[in-house]
Amino acid sequence: MSNIILTLPDGKPLEVPAGASVLDAAKLIGPKLAQVVVAAKLDNQMVDLSHKVDKPAKLVLFKPDSGEGLEVFRHSSAHVLAQAIMRLYPDAKLAIGPVVEEGFYYDIGGIPPLSPDSLVKIEEEMKKIVAEDQPFVRREMAKKEALALYPNNPFKRELAEGIEGGKVSVYFNPKTAKSPAVPAAAFFDLCAGPHVPSTGRIKAFKLTKVAGAYWRADANNEQLQRIYGISFADPKTLEEYVTRLEEAEKRDHRKIGTQLGLLMMSDMAPGMPFLLPNGMIIRNELEKFWREEHRTAGYQEIKTPIIMNEQLWHQSGHWDHYKENMYFTQIDEQPFAVKPMNCPGAMLVFGSTARSYRELPLRLCEMGLVHRHELSGVLSGMVRVRAFTQDDSHLYVTEEQIEQEVIGVIKLVDKFYKTFGFTYTAELSTRPEKFMGEKQTWDRAEAALHNALKTIGLPYTVNAGDGAFYGPKIDFKIKDAIGRSWQCATVQVDFQMPMRFNLAYTGADDKLHAPIAIHRVIYGSMERFMGILIEHYAGTFPVWLSPVQISVLPIGKEHKAFAKALHEKFAKEGFRSELDERDDTIASKIRDAQMKKVPYMLAIGKNEIDTGRLAVRDRKGKITPMALDEFVKHVKMMIKEKKQIE
Repeated sequence: MSNIILTLPDGKPLEVPAGASVLDAAKLIGPKLAQVVVAAKLDNQMVDLSHKVDKPAKLVLFKPDSGEGLEVFRHSSAHVLAQAIMRLYPDAKLAIGPVVEEGFYYDIGGIPPLSPDSLVKIEEEMKKIVAEDQPFVRREMAKKEALALYPNNPFKRELAEGIEGGKVSVYFNPKTAKSPAVPAAAFFDLCAGPHVPSTGRIKAFKLTKVAGAYWRADANNEQLQRIYGISFADPKTLEEYVTRLEEAEKRDHRKIGTQLGLLMMSDMAPGMPFLLPNGMIIRNELEKFWREEHRTAGYQEIKTPIIMNEQLWHQSGHWDHYKENMYFTQIDEQPFAVKPMNCPGAMLVFGSTARSYRELPLRLCEMGLVHRHELSGVLSGMVRVRAFTQDDSHLYVTEEQIEQEVIGVIKLVDKFYKTFGFTYTAELSTRPEKFMGEKQTWDRAEAALHNALKTIGLPYTVNAGDGAFYGPKIDFKIKDAIGRSWQCATVQVDFQMPMRFNLAYTGADDKLHAPIAIHRVIYGSMERFMGILIEHYAGTFPVWLSPVQISVLPIGKEHKAFAKALHEKFAKEGFRSELDERDDTIASKIRDAQMKKVPYMLAIGKNEIDTGRLAVRDRKGKITPMALDEFVKHVKMMIKEKKQIE
């Protein structure tokens, strides 16, 4: 047989014998490369390294530190987890084990409730499987044959039956790499693949937690146990990740929120956070900043109802694409829905009166409370909730105005995130498989977003096929103080919804034209953003956000009158001051103020009364002598410039 030509990413040809494996091709490029790659792509098909090359194709090899390589690496790690479970719990029923943003998980049925000690035992079993260096062997078989492998596992049977076509793939793990055969007793798992060559490649992993999950995410189905894990190609990266997890645990917004009196949760309203007085101070400051910046940027604020007639959601398209996430009620024997999004209400506002091209761009903003049905198993404090407020805006523009308005949104996003000390990345998501409207309008919308990003010089990646059902979008992912990524801001171009609502404006030609809508948020969800901020700052908020900005601490009874006068002056200046009049030691008062993470503490004694100068202690312990007027000026500057104490 003649040799086959593969084309490498740099365009160079690679000649391989017909029937050679992808791994053989990697060895021809370089022996060291062959030792680290974990999977490959032939043209547009992801394949195992054992895959036989039978025709010319473009070849891309993936290391475990690449996006595609890491996904294969972690999916293989999930299979190692599944095998360890089956060894320890032979009656277990495996469900699914996909890769997620923070690692992988496997859903398991038919086993007793797992504890942290159980995870340790499972990890130990996984280490044995890795040490055995079992190969991943792919077999394609008739669906009937695959079903016979799972006589008592309803989850795998359902998955197999749902696969189109007559054949499915199953991966086997023989006990030793020395035997090419697939013994009947080998571990197997229904899977499309690909996988790493053998379990021995998975050197660094850790199981992180166990949670409940419903099969197929349906509360009517059986509840399973979901085991989460993380894996990396080298132990050092895992060690760094574990350190970051420990730091994240210290910063947990639920823990800090309770300590600082910011928030609470209740079983009476699952997934719906309660903000306490200190939390409302932060929330109000965030909203105040938001309103000031939007007013300056030419936005007009509106408010739309929380509950609207079901007919509206049919018209908007949410009924067809989102109804399973919505709540419903009856009013006057008519069906109504609790809004999951603010867009339809904003459409009604635009359509409530005749509009002229002279009004465009029309920028409408709203702090809109929405409700979305999330499964109880995924609820998490303030970062995954059922009720939240979106800082929504809907910009109504002509097609010629899209690019410039998107640039304006990007600049606003940049200003907000720099204020909080966040770095961020941008990702452009394009037309999904299921979409509303015409391909031509989608192409023009995507081009406008591309051009806006290029004009402003913001680097971005393309996430093909992940746009909203009504339009393409740019997502902004922020990085917090410990390097975690959060998706918050988004800007979406929508040709579709204005047409569904028959929105129109009178153009310069005296004819009616449909506007284009730009949907966008900056905070995203106010609740989620607050949770992120609490963890980003670890509760040590900059002065402008701190619930208490100054603690005035009289040393003795004879100093209380002077301390009270100071406290009242600070209140008149607009500062959030706290007077600690307890009959306690000054050391205890300072310690309590530090526990509350108050930015400034003023111990008031005879010297301060006699000299009129203050010993200003910041929460990091630095003491700076200041005159009263000097301190007032300093605090005002810190608030105005939204600075953090260095």
